[in-house]
Amino acid sequence: MILRAIAFTDKGQSWSDTLGIPVDRGVPVKEWARAHFEEADALLFIGAAGIAVRAIAPLVKDKTTDPAVVVMDEAGRHVIPILSGHIGGANALAEQIASLTGAEAVITTATDVRGVPAIDSWAVSRDMAVENPSAIMAVSSRALAGKTVGVAITEREIKPPFDVTLYLRPRTLALGAGCRKGVDADAFEKNALEFLRSNGVSLLSVKALASIDIKKEEPAFTRFCEKYHLPLMTYDAQALKDVPGVFAHSDYVEKTVGVDNVCERAAVKASEGKLLVGKTIFEGMTFALAGDKDT
Repeated sequence: MILRAIAFTDKGQSWSDTLGIPVDRGVPVKEWARAHFEEADALLFIGAAGIAVRAIAPLVKDKTTDPAVVVMDEAGRHVIPILSGHIGGANALAEQIASLTGAEAVITTATDVRGVPAIDSWAVSRDMAVENPSAIMAVSSRALAGKTVGVAITEREIKPPFDVTLYLRPRTLALGAGCRKGVDADAFEKNALEFLRSNGVSLLSVKALASIDIKKEEPAFTRFCEKYHLPLMTYDAQALKDVPGVFAHSDYVEKTVGVDNVCERAAVKASEGKLLVGKTIFEGMTFALAGDKDT
């Protein structure tokens, strides 16, 4: 986790050693917030909550992408999560800071106050992506009322099984890819999404794009990974050759890059699972899908 902290006073900055992180001081707060809001996983403001709220207000976008934001008073009496309590982990961070400083964590989210499991926190703790966060409130409200809730945990694109369904996507799949050098990035993105759609798979269940190491700087790959927040996992030809299993064979690919198949082998290697969808050819590129269970 990338945690950035700022204090409004010298006393607040003195918590740096206890927290084990550097604490900035003397920087315009709004400027500091703009600089770190997108690049950090969490922000800690040590000082007045009102100042923190005004600093982040213009930056807040979406509960699925906003960082955790926590405020602690300079005396270390209270620590309060004020943004992204569940998905962003602000509630858990507040508890962690409280354990280090002796402060009291002030948790205000209804599910936590009532002792009802928060479905979005539960999903994040199990490395699941929330596809439709707009349904979280409805599902949580039903849980708080003691009613049955509708949750679908699947990699597949399915029709809603309930009137209000919250989709949780386990990140279990690796998308293997090969391509011609300099392939058009827009075409690559379009075809990758079409490949997943045609196989009934949610992009949110993809945990990595996988290929051979000579493609680690391929613009189409790096742009796709940056846009969809995916790691690009690449392997040398020998590592791909050593992947056990039966794969499609291409003399041309073997002569060109040193291994008979890139997309299938890379997908299996990255997922540490089995091949689910074999080599599928689009113009100038190939895709395959692998995972640790059937989708």
